[in-house]
Amino acid sequence: MGPTTQEKILIEQRLTNEGPSIVQAYVLWFSLGAFSAHRFHLGRAATAILQILLTCILIGCIWVVLDLFLIPGIVRAKQASLRARLTRNLGPSLRAASAALAPPARV
Repeated sequence: MGPTTQEKILIEQRLTNEGPSIVQAYVLWFSLGAFSAHRFHLGRAATAILQILLTCILIGCIWVVLDLFLIPGIVRAKQASLRARLTRNLGPSLRAASAALAPPARV
């Protein structure tokens, strides 16, 4: 014999009170989707962790592709910074070495 009408009502009432809310799940997805909060909320911890890892990997892959185009500028900036520091710290000795290597001026 199945549940009575009252038991069905009680089950549905408890389901409404204790079960996951689709509205809450969508709010979590919208606000914290990158952290898979909606999946944790729905009791799917394994796929939540997998989703987080895949998100990190995808962002990492995009970053690597961006670096393909950013590396030349980063290298030039680093070289300019090093050049300025070397010029500041070794300026007089570099000028003296440069003068020693230069051909003598004609008179």
